[in-house]
Amino acid sequence: QVQLVESGGGLVQAGGSLRLSCAASGRTFSSYHMGWFRQAPGKEREFVASINRGTGVTDYADSMKGRFTISRDNAKNTVYLQMNSLKPEDTAVYYCAADNSPLRIGPPPNYWGQGTQVTVSS
Repeated sequence: QVQLVESGGGLVQAGGSLRLSCAASGRTFSSYHMGWFRQAPGKEREFVASINRGTGVTDYADSMKGRFTISRDNAKNTVYLQMNSLKPEDTAVYYCAADNSPLRIGPPPNYWGQGTQVTVSS
């Protein structure tokens, strides 16, 4: 089992940047696929990005490609989401997630953080 704690959210102007962090507990962080999802008010939760265990292969939702970068530091049990060129439509609660299976397909991930609010002003 793994526990996830996000940080780094906040208020930023359009065009700005934020870096989210997700610290994981436990000794088996490197064995999990890690990723980020987000949920805006009145909308369904959506996939943002993921990074595979082992290979470190990354995957992004189309609207985030070229603007967001996901990375992980297995020595620090942490996954990051660097968000650049932020837009008002990126405003949402961002959730860190982990699972032994790839995150973008199949059932929802088993492990979730509590979420961190990102607000982008126009």
